Amino acid sequence: MNLSRHPELLDRLAASYALGTLRGGARRRFESLAREQAPVRAAALVWHSRWSGLTELQGQAVPSAHVWTRIHNLVDADQALRAACAAPAQGSTASGDAARRAQGWWQNLWVWRGAAAAGALATLAAVAVGVQTYGALRSSAGQQIAALQQQLEAAPQIQYVAVLADENAAASMLVTFDPKHNQLVLERVGEFREGADKSLQLWALPPTGGPRSLGVLGEDARSILVAGESDVRRVPTLAISLEPKGGVPSETGPTGPVLFKGAVIQRTL
Repeated sequence: MNLSRHPELLDRLAASYALGTLRGGARRRFESLAREQAPVRAAALVWHSRWSGLTELQGQAVPSAHVWTRIHNLVDADQALRAACAAPAQGSTASGDAARRAQGWWQNLWVWRGAAAAGALATLAAVAVGVQTYGALRSSAGQQIAALQQQLEAAPQIQYVAVLADENAAASMLVTFDPKHNQLVLERVGEFREGADKSLQLWALPPTGGPRSLGVLGEDARSILVAGESDVRRVPTLAISLEPKGGVPSETGPTGPVLFKGAVIQRTL
């Protein structure tokens, strides 16, 4: 299902997901769609930023007295159960000792030597099997760990996120920055498409000084621009303007209309 074609439904689902009231199968389906569709991820991010301020107003929750009473009762019951299980075991051990004392043949030295030899052989066999099993498990675990490390190294580390919206507050571009690969990734989440003789250009709007160009977007739904962390650090806002084909020099600043704009949010890695 393409939720971007149903903006009202997408907005309600994203708000419910960010608030935590979307649960069960509906939540899993939303997460699956968010992995596949950039507009769904952008909507969820927008609502997460809207709800995040509410947590600062929430007071600390103190457990009631009956919660601690129940925990205490559960601990006491567990200790009593352990004691009850230990008592029959001690009794059976004592009766077994009396029976062994009554049977003199059990005290025979050869019986003990034979039992000890059999036990030693069994122990050696168990150790050999255990070493082989451990070696196999260690090798398999090492391969799995190596594969996971490769996946983690290849996976992006999103440190900065921005949702750029138009003048009607409709999300149009999702921007993420990966410091590990020095990449700005831009995903189109709106319906806007520039003409064949135009280009979209990304600008950083620092607190002081003029706009600084971060690159020109391609025509595909997903564009990747090379950038360093210094290009986005302490930059409160990103913007996209419509420029002549190929863009304009950074020194001139935007020459066309600014179509999309949004705040930069820094994530903790």
